[in-house]
Amino acid sequence: MNLVEELTPLLAAEAAAEASAAGIDPADLEQAVWVRLLEQTPAEPRRWVRSAVRAEARRARRLARRELPYAVEPSESAETRPEHHALTAEQRREVRAAVTRTPGRCPELLAAMLSPDDPTYREIAGELGMSQGSLGPVRSRCLGCLRRMLAAEVAAPGVRGRER
Repeated sequence: MNLVEELTPLLAAEAAAEASAAGIDPADLEQAVWVRLLEQTPAEPRRWVRSAVRAEARRARRLARRELPYAVEPSESAETRPEHHALTAEQRREVRAAVTRTPGRCPELLAAMLSPDDPTYREIAGELGMSQGSLGPVRSRCLGCLRRMLAAEVAAPGVRGRER
């Protein structure tokens, strides 16, 4: 029987016994001991395993006391992650593309309302040649149309029943 086969059951039992008190997964504790075994060749392997497991458990407890987890990693807040920026940009592209497919005066009206300049109703009405009083009802109909278009695109299954 080789050394690995001989020590595996002992190491698993020792790691399982010590892991919960150390607040570490037994498999992680076993792995740390196997790494230490590769670094040195003990004279009495069975005795060494017991002391190595306890030493690694103590080390894990010390690390756990020193390490304080963040509620959210500073660099990992939702707004700073690259995937958040990519998804937000993709959503904007989809909305703008849907706006161009709306009927009648809706593309012009919705584009004006989505403008980064944030124009007032008076400015939009003047730009589109509409009365300011009709802007609200037209906007409401256009947004309803846009909402239905986007809902249909999200809910529509793709080819052969697969989602897009």
